Amino acid sequence: MLVYLDEAYERRVREGRMTTAQDLREAIMEGAAQRVRPVMMTVAAIMGGLLPIMWTIGTGADVMKRIAAPMIGGMVSSTILTLIVIPVLYFIWKRRIISSGSPIDTTIARPASS
Repeated sequence: MLVYLDEAYERRVREGRMTTAQDLREAIMEGAAQRVRPVMMTVAAIMGGLLPIMWTIGTGADVMKRIAAPMIGGMVSSTILTLIVIPVLYFIWKRRIISSGSPIDTTIARPASS
């Protein structure tokens, strides 16, 4: 998610369209929108495999339910973290740069190639 948020942010900075908090919000929405489908497809596939385990009865079901339950909780919490919490924290972090009035660095640091 951070890679896509950074890409959208840096593209808008290069184009000179990063002057207000609203511009930052639009950049974050653009970057996050690119990740919604892949994240939701992954979550749906994993949940689709884990939910039947939670509904089974019979030999070994009690052990498998104990394994599946934390995995389902982890998928739900990681989805919320990825799609909601990280973009909000990114907005708060980058808004400080914009509101401080310091010039936004338009050069993008790239690792030196050998």
